[in-house]
Amino acid sequence: MKKQDLQSLLEDAYETYAKPGFIDLDPIGVAGRFSKKEDIEIAGFLAATIAWGQRPTIIKNANRMMELMEEQPHDFVLNHSPKDFERFEGFVHRTFNQIDLQYFINRLQKMYQSEGGLENVFSQGDSALTRISNFHNSFFNSEHLSRTRKHVSNPIKGSSAKRLNMYLRWMVRSNKEGIDFGIWNSIPTADLMMPLDVHTGNVGRHLGLLKRKQNDWKAVEELTNSLKAFDPVDPVRFDLALFGIGVNKMI
Repeated sequence: MKKQDLQSLLEDAYETYAKPGFIDLDPIGVAGRFSKKEDIEIAGFLAATIAWGQRPTIIKNANRMMELMEEQPHDFVLNHSPKDFERFEGFVHRTFNQIDLQYFINRLQKMYQSEGGLENVFSQGDSALTRISNFHNSFFNSEHLSRTRKHVSNPIKGSSAKRLNMYLRWMVRSNKEGIDFGIWNSIPTADLMMPLDVHTGNVGRHLGLLKRKQNDWKAVEELTNSLKAFDPVDPVRFDLALFGIGVNKMI
């Protein structure tokens, strides 16, 4: 496909699917229920953490976490007591369970009390690779079970870090379409990387935007760089386009 034709396909798909109705069936909608910055970023982080599997189940369980925190995630993170964790007994989403959730809440408490919160911790670094890797290392600098580490990816080890790239897209990209939140100003949109999964990877390969076969960090870099040819300032906006193209079989 010629570059001009590919540009038209991507732009048309973006215009079609980058609309507020998108969030109704997407985990981003869990965070979209809130207006306070800290509530949005905490709800978004927890929703993104469990964003694998069937989307209705992801949304159901992410909303359940918000209910267990009395619909005030920031307040709960800051002010919970050990006894409050009793309410999480039996919570599970695939391999993410109450033990993992308890660690996440305790670690988030320390981040907001003494480290400037999620935005500040995620902003340490000069690229998406270093920011996510630094966040991973910081997040697990408290005592924890080894089982919990698998729920936060580290691209230094080759992971595509799909859920964390998706989360960063939510926090950083402009809210002008009414989808992403645009509440973080410390990371430029040009530094965001594609949330690569099976679907976006397959569409990217079909369109000639991605040649690498594995869905790893090198593939994330390749696909993102290909999309920068069409929008160097905000290449990750085409995540919505590739998703829409794949789901609606536009190719």
